[in-house]
Amino acid sequence: MFKILIVEDEELAANRLESQLLKVCQDCNILAVTKSVKETVRWLTGHQPDLIFMDIQLSDGLCFSIFDRIQVDIPIIFTTAYDQYAIEAFKVNSIDYLLKPVKTTDLERSLQKFQNLKSAFRVDIERLIDVFSHVSPSYKERFLIRLGDVLRKVNTTECAYFFAQDKSVFLVTFEGKKIPIDDSLDSLEQQLNPDQFFRINRSFIVNINSINEMTTWSRSRIQLDLIPKANSDSDTLVSTSRSADFKSWLGS
Repeated sequence: MFKILIVEDEELAANRLESQLLKVCQDCNILAVTKSVKETVRWLTGHQPDLIFMDIQLSDGLCFSIFDRIQVDIPIIFTTAYDQYAIEAFKVNSIDYLLKPVKTTDLERSLQKFQNLKSAFRVDIERLIDVFSHVSPSYKERFLIRLGDVLRKVNTTECAYFFAQDKSVFLVTFEGKKIPIDDSLDSLEQQLNPDQFFRINRSFIVNINSINEMTTWSRSRIQLDLIPKANSDSDTLVSTSRSADFKSWLGS
């Protein structure tokens, strides 16, 4: 029996990975799921798992800042959507990776690699950080939209916000055009530059340049007045759980 820590800020992704692990590995004991750099550092200070599954982009920053705060001598399998250059860096460091969405066959391969190497496995964290300090995440720059028989290119700089309604997702441009798109908000949250876009609640992602005014509400919520205006004020409330991160995002 070997002990596993999952570091993943997306609840659906964490639940799916946990379910897959329990299905393919009878010897896995999942000790915990942490969602942020801060929470992971605190947990690792008092615990010693045998293996870590770690997402790269967490709710409060890149996972590599974990290694600036504590010494980690534990094998790590990264879950990532990074480009091929970053993936090659993992291979050089004998650290496996899983591309999201995680495939069961890839998971089984990674676990087998861990079993084969665990007796001599040591993570070269300093080399890993050095490699990634020269790698910039690749974020979506444009959408290809189909409107009837017409294809249109929409740059992300033209996007004021995205919202979900009646099981559909829409892009709204600064010109006020509402365009249906195929991506889910969960997918968009990973694809869009987090310096530019923030998910304020379950149904809304806003561009920082679309924010006109902000008003404080009860229970730490924040009401946003957007350009162009949203259909309903209730749609543009920053949820209580996201308010602190939203304020940090604005000030970063």
